[in-house]
Amino acid sequence: MNLEFLQTVDTQILVSVAVAIVVVGVGAVFVFSSKKPKGSFDPEKFKEFKLVKRTQLSHNVAKFTFALPTPTSVLGLPIGQHISCRGKDGQGEEVIKPYTPTTLDSDVGHFELVIKMYPQGRMSHHFREMRVGDYLSVKGPKGRFRYQPGSVRAFGMLAGGSGITPMFQVARAILENPKDKTNVHLIYANVTYEDILLKEELDGLAAKYPDRFHVYYVLNQPPEVWDGGVGFVSKEMIQTHCPAPASDIQILRCGPPPMNKAMAAHIEAIGYAPEMQFQF
Repeated sequence: MNLEFLQTVDTQILVSVAVAIVVVGVGAVFVFSSKKPKGSFDPEKFKEFKLVKRTQLSHNVAKFTFALPTPTSVLGLPIGQHISCRGKDGQGEEVIKPYTPTTLDSDVGHFELVIKMYPQGRMSHHFREMRVGDYLSVKGPKGRFRYQPGSVRAFGMLAGGSGITPMFQVARAILENPKDKTNVHLIYANVTYEDILLKEELDGLAAKYPDRFHVYYVLNQPPEVWDGGVGFVSKEMIQTHCPAPASDIQILRCGPPPMNKAMAAHIEAIGYAPEMQFQF
C-alpha cells in the first residue's frame, strides 16, 4: 500500500509539473507574440480621440495633442503613413482630409498633429474651432510608403509648407533607431521665416545627429539676415544639398501641387530614375 501510495504521489507531481511547464510555455508564447503593442487606429472605421492640449505655434499654426485609449497605448502608425481626419467645414458639411502625426510609437499615450489653418480651408475651419475636451474622428493607417531600416543609403527630402510633417516623421524614426544608419538630407521651402513649421525640432535633430541629418531652409521672402536659400527650390539646390542619383538613394517630396510639379521636373532632369522617387 505504501509503495502504491508513493507511486500515485509521484505521478501526481509529474503531471502537475508538466501542466505548469505547459502553462509557462503558453504564457511565454503570448508575451513574445504580443511584444509589439496593437495600434490605436482602425483602417476600416473612424474612432474618436480626445483633444487634451492645444498649443498655438504662430498666428495660423497650432499643435494638437490627442489622448490615446490608455497611458501606455501606442499610435501603431507605420513609418511614413498617414491618418484620415473627419470634421465639419464652415457650412456644417462633412470633410475628410489626410494628416501625418509628428509622434512615433515611442511617444506613448498620445499623438500630435501640427496643423496649418488656412483662411478658406474646409478642414482648417474644424481645427480652428476645436477646444480642449473635444473629440476628433480618425481612421487609418493609410498610405503607399513602405520603409525598412537600411533599405536605402540616404534619403533626399523636398518639402514645402505643411508637407514637412511626413518628412519629419520619417526622419525622426530613422535617426532615433540606433540600428538604422540611413542619412537624411532635407530641403524645406516656405514663404517667410514665420512659416517654417517644426523648426526647433528640426534644428534639434540636426544638432543631435550632425553626421546623419542635414537641413537646408529656403525662403521666398527671407529676413534681412538669412544664410539659407532664397526664392524657389532650384535644380542646383537639389544637386548641392541632396545625394546624387544612385540605386540606393531615394528622393521624397511633399508640398503644394505647384511645388510638387516643379520638383518632379527638377529631379527627372538631374537623373533620378522613377524607382528612386516617391511623392506623399
